[in-house]
Amino acid sequence: MIVASDLMGTLTTGSPFIGLVDWVKHNQSKVRANLYMTAITPSFLLAKYGAIDWQTWGQKLMVDSLAYIKDADPEKLAHASEWVVEHNLWKKRREDVVARLVKHREEGAKVYIASSVIEPFIEPFAKRIGAQVIGTPTEIVNGRVKLVGGLMANERKIEQVLSRLGVDRVDVAYGDTILDVPLLEHADHPVAVYPDAKLKIYAQNKGWEILGDTPKIG
Repeated sequence: MIVASDLMGTLTTGSPFIGLVDWVKHNQSKVRANLYMTAITPSFLLAKYGAIDWQTWGQKLMVDSLAYIKDADPEKLAHASEWVVEHNLWKKRREDVVARLVKHREEGAKVYIASSVIEPFIEPFAKRIGAQVIGTPTEIVNGRVKLVGGLMANERKIEQVLSRLGVDRVDVAYGDTILDVPLLEHADHPVAVYPDAKLKIYAQNKGWEILGDTPKIG
């Protein structure tokens, strides 16, 4: 049995960006951390009120924030990643959904977290629940963390899941936005988790299981 779950919004309501800025504040520079937060305020408001796409904005923010890790090396990236999870993503986990994944694993399923988030930020979260990771790969070049290829998002996410696992479908999938439809449609049992308005309607029309109420952005 194969179970695949999105991360952001599905397993946690946290933010890799906020978690990383907090790491900068405590490990590099409080001044720079405050400047980073101030700089993103205008675009945050645009995203919050729908002037720009919330998820696209959040993905770009995560990628841009990788430059905040100065003089990066594997040890520093691992420390920042653990901090992001421990102080943000895990603290804001959706306990009901996480419990489902743990139960799947305990019953013998292979559980994967499939997300556009960079793999180093997913790994400490996945370790806590005994899951494996299919995310956006990174490399360190001249002290900077960079993506290897593009983000593992939308159709590319399910393409990578199926190709890496060597299957045509998965048994169970969890997702929270309309962008997770490609993943959910390739599951025998799709679950819309705290779905956005578009996914909720789509899931209702498809007769999919819905777990949790539709959240409000912001």
